[in-house]
Amino acid sequence: MATLTIRELDDTLKLQLRMRAAARNRSMEEEARQILRAALQGDGPSTADLGQRIRARFEPLGGVDLPIAAREPLRDPPDFKAAKPPRRARL
Repeated sequence: MATLTIRELDDTLKLQLRMRAAARNRSMEEEARQILRAALQGDGPSTADLGQRIRARFEPLGGVDLPIAAREPLRDPPDFKAAKPPRRARL
């Protein structure tokens, strides 16, 4: 079996590990082994980005074709210089 040494471990993190180990009736070493084992048993991070993962999930359901609405020509901007300022109401 191999030995692993972790240097410069934050005191707060060590205390959390100690409390977690005590709650599970394990030593700190056994708790660290269990945490590492659980973390490394997963599939690991996906190499596809979020957009690719969403596409892969919904692609089997089929696509939706949305019609593109026709665009209208732009209107001329208003001429603010010709407009009179609004009258103020007297109180």
